[in-house]
Amino acid sequence: MIRLCGVLQRIALSYLLVSLVEIFTKDVQDKDQSVGQFSIFRLYCWHWLMAACVLVVYLALLYGTYVPDWQFTIINKDSADYGKVFNVTCGVRGKLNPPCNAVGYIDRKVLGINHMYHRPAWRRSKACTQDSPFEGPLRKDAPSWCHAPFEPEGLLSSVSSILSTIIGVHFGHVIIHTKGHLARLKQWVTMGFALLIFGLTLHFTNAIPLNKQLYTLSYVCVTSGAAALVFSAIYALVDIWNLKYPFLPLAWIGMNAMLVYVMAAEGIFAGFINGWYYGDPHNTLPYWIKKHAFLGVWRSRKVSTILYVIFVEILFWGLVTGILHRFGIYWKL
Repeated sequence: MIRLCGVLQRIALSYLLVSLVEIFTKDVQDKDQSVGQFSIFRLYCWHWLMAACVLVVYLALLYGTYVPDWQFTIINKDSADYGKVFNVTCGVRGKLNPPCNAVGYIDRKVLGINHMYHRPAWRRSKACTQDSPFEGPLRKDAPSWCHAPFEPEGLLSSVSSILSTIIGVHFGHVIIHTKGHLARLKQWVTMGFALLIFGLTLHFTNAIPLNKQLYTLSYVCVTSGAAALVFSAIYALVDIWNLKYPFLPLAWIGMNAMLVYVMAAEGIFAGFINGWYYGDPHNTLPYWIKKHAFLGVWRSRKVSTILYVIFVEILFWGLVTGILHRFGIYWKL
């Protein structure tokens, strides 16, 4: 019943494969060589050959795998549908919808449906719940696939994530081979805009839609392009204009990223805090802050959630990791 995949497993796989390419091709790389905007791709041609192979394998399996009809049994003993068998009709090839995509099919065959994530994002879709885009009880007329597990960090989608890692390593190569600030920014911004425009074009022409669950090519391009532009902006503010102090909380979080991920992103610390309440389980400190300081002011659940994350969670963990940095305490592998 253990979930086998996850974010850290995906990062480990991508990092392992790309680092092996970096290590075994180091002899053909001259670190002191100054390269132009396009010659850097030729210098690291093995990385981009790997990216091309990954892309071909991913697209071939995503659009070429035949997905037959399938069924599953509810194994959650707390569910009213415990023991009930649901059937899902597919019999198609090349579909990217929730029930009949090749990503889910491969994970069900290789991992087994019991080892997949039982609360996928698709359960929050309009087809599944009236509370969409938030979590809520499933509709009585919800399709059968709304009850099914799906692995957002599965095997095929993790293959596609290798592309994101290769693009990130490319930005590091730019730092190594390009000495001037403006020259670095030119390469990052140019590639960032190119990836962003290409990804959005794929999405809005319905060629390859943005889909994080499937980690589609358009998703890789848009997220990588946006990351490049944000990274360039922070680089300009910190390394060129020397505005370091406003970004110190982000630097401290980066120094203890593993701690923040486990305690914050995985909800362990929040679960501990929410375990203390007065009278009613809803009367917790985080709930009170969200309700009175954000939701009560902005009257929007989406806006208040974003502001809460920025001004409470990020600043809180920035402060915690800053204190740990002051005492030289870091959680690393």
